[in-house]
Amino acid sequence: MNKKGEVCLGVAGAGRATELHMNALKRNSGVPVCYKHIIARRMEQVNAAKERYGFINASLKFDDLLNDPEIDVIDICTPPYAHEDMIIRALEAGKHVICEKPLTGYFGLPGDKEPIGKYVSKSVMYEEVLKSIDRIKKVIDRSEKKFMYAENFVYAPAVIKSAEIIRKKKSKILYAKGEESLKGSSSPVAGEWSKTGGGTFIRTGAHPLSAILWLKQQEALTRGEEITVQSVFADMGQITSQLSEYEHRHIAARPNDVEDTSTVILTFSDGTKATVIATDTLLGGSKNYVELYCNDAAITCNLTMSDLMSTYFLDEERLDDVYISEMLPSKTGWNHPFLEDEIIRGYMDEMRDFMEAVYFDRDPKSSFSLAYDTVKIIYAAYKSAELGVAVQP
Repeated sequence: MNKKGEVCLGVAGAGRATELHMNALKRNSGVPVCYKHIIARRMEQVNAAKERYGFINASLKFDDLLNDPEIDVIDICTPPYAHEDMIIRALEAGKHVICEKPLTGYFGLPGDKEPIGKYVSKSVMYEEVLKSIDRIKKVIDRSEKKFMYAENFVYAPAVIKSAEIIRKKKSKILYAKGEESLKGSSSPVAGEWSKTGGGTFIRTGAHPLSAILWLKQQEALTRGEEITVQSVFADMGQITSQLSEYEHRHIAARPNDVEDTSTVILTFSDGTKATVIATDTLLGGSKNYVELYCNDAAITCNLTMSDLMSTYFLDEERLDDVYISEMLPSKTGWNHPFLEDEIIRGYMDEMRDFMEAVYFDRDPKSSFSLAYDTVKIIYAAYKSAELGVAVQP
């Protein structure tokens, strides 16, 4: 911490993830935070972020974060292909690490035929990802610094309340279902496996998957059991590429060698089941939920689209700066606006937990074990979809 007793923050990246993290941090006041340094790839982008969020310094070099002795924690909000290298270098430089999901992935090796999503075996990818996460684990295990996994679903109020209910009642989750679907990503590289490590399942399905894994662990801890994922069975495909340009006009997904639809079934070691759905084929905004069918309760967590408020507009006059919903092409007609988005989707409690973990020297709620399990299961799902059989992760 700096001389003022503040947690000193450095951020890598200046895109959407940074926006969500910084908006959440700005709403917290319990732990004093110094916004010391932000880096990104383009000077105009990083300067804009510096001014917007109030960072003291801005530059283009990750080394600037590593070499600043005041910086306590580095928040990695870069594309996933950069995560492994940045995590390892930050930890070895003596920094705590926050890492946006996913932890890592397969982005190609020398000699791979391109595009890798079409030509590289998912079984090979699975094995290489296991090596990647084990490399990261070894560095974390020998480091005295904290690794904090930025999975906001774990911090969403509805999911937190579900965990409280499960712990109090000692409920058994017999079946769980989760989904994140939208019309596709606004990122120009979202359709390239070499940049994203996969398609809609790793990009959006990771959220409900992590939430379900975390809730099953809450159940296991409360009941004094050990519950793991025993098998993964997946069906995935690329649907939107068959559309004509006219038919495609409302869909943002432009997959090259990645999936745009996925359904994954998990079987846990206690025999219970879960289904995770992620697609890039949903119009009207983003759909995020987790449903739990328990032995003594039924719980539905609607993160979005929620019905806290309804609007009806005939036009969008003077609404340019009014945020209604993510991935919503038009504000006209009936809509359900996002209210307190940083709170409802968990970003505020996520960043508060991370800052408190550093400030008070305690463990974060979302740590490396969840990041490890999530990416391992994601790539087991890719392997399953390719082989057409259930895979044991």
